[in-house]
Amino acid sequence: MRVALVAPLAEAVPPKLYGGTERVVSWLCEELVRQGHDVTLFASAESVTSAEFAPCAPRSLRLAGIKDHIGSTLAMLRAVRKRADEFDVIHFHVDLLPNALFQDIADKCLMTLHGRLDLPDALPLYEAYPEMPLVSISQSQRRPMPKSANWLATVHHGLPKQVCPFNRNGGDYLAFLGRISPEKRPDRAIEIAKRAGVKLRIAAKVDEADRKYFKTTIEPMLDHPLIEFIGEVNESQKSEFLGSARALLFPIDWPEPFGLVMIESMSAGTPVIAWRNGSVAEVVTDGVSGVIVESIDEAVLAVEAAGDMSRSRVRAEFEKRFTVERMARDYVDAYRRLLGRGALKDYASALAAAQPVRAPLAAAPFSAGKDRAVAAGGMLQTPLEPAAVERASWSEGAAKTGRLSSRL
Repeated sequence: MRVALVAPLAEAVPPKLYGGTERVVSWLCEELVRQGHDVTLFASAESVTSAEFAPCAPRSLRLAGIKDHIGSTLAMLRAVRKRADEFDVIHFHVDLLPNALFQDIADKCLMTLHGRLDLPDALPLYEAYPEMPLVSISQSQRRPMPKSANWLATVHHGLPKQVCPFNRNGGDYLAFLGRISPEKRPDRAIEIAKRAGVKLRIAAKVDEADRKYFKTTIEPMLDHPLIEFIGEVNESQKSEFLGSARALLFPIDWPEPFGLVMIESMSAGTPVIAWRNGSVAEVVTDGVSGVIVESIDEAVLAVEAAGDMSRSRVRAEFEKRFTVERMARDYVDAYRRLLGRGALKDYASALAAAQPVRAPLAAAPFSAGKDRAVAAGGMLQTPLEPAAVERASWSEGAAKTGRLSSRL
């Protein structure tokens, strides 16, 4: 299958530091290539991939200090549009703009929504452009969307088994990994650690938008012997950080669309203590891969319970549900379903074009050959041209199988 993957330009693919969406795109891209698909990646020039590469910005926009991404993203989408005929499927991992720019070829496009959808400025666009097939990363992510949303599938994230290797022993500290922001609630994590009497290590980046929150709320809480602030970590540091922890704290206060760090922790065998918000109940199997809580009191009790959980069982849950192989299979299924929709649409169009034309019998011109009109039941039925018959037959087969060619 010929697949275009269109990544955000904020970070490289894979990212050098923080960047959950770009990391997922990289894992998906490499696995699709491994499975034999013909993949083209549209991303920033710093990206590294085994797929065909179409660089669309000299540097990742965040590291280049570019805050407004619209201009660069529009330029990338223009490049994608120019090559649209080369692909069976165009898979967007950037949102909003493709809805308007690709609506006329939406039957070969799909868009994975990686962010929160409960923002009022986004909903009118999804209502205005319902043609674009959408993929959610959790069922809970869908809740704010209008009924007209064109959902194709839900695909949970997955990651390669070796990215966060299994650590059978773990360690004696609690881990907090991600961004320092009000909705991630690092203040809760600090309070839990203090009350449980267990060391907390915080590996997190601070975006410019959250710097005031960090300075006024979080930084004063760091002056405690149990609390250590590490800052942003790279991929190899993250693996060691998660694998050596007793548990990951995920004390979110917002409708988290997925929460990649939860499955990274599970891959390392480290159980997750998470608030019941957003996707948490879909990702964490309570009592197996972690503990789902609704208060700081419950979280403090969960710290001890997490220390007694089987790390092998946590890892087994990851391998069962959240590997990159499973994610790629789910996306290929979505691609085939998308192409099946298009084939069905072509078949319906062919049937509509072949409908008999009503006319009085007296006006029927009877002649020999392929232009012969056949009178039947007061209708004039003109035989289909061979090409039209072939198109209808091919479309019918594609509609039944979900395939367009031997490449699929």
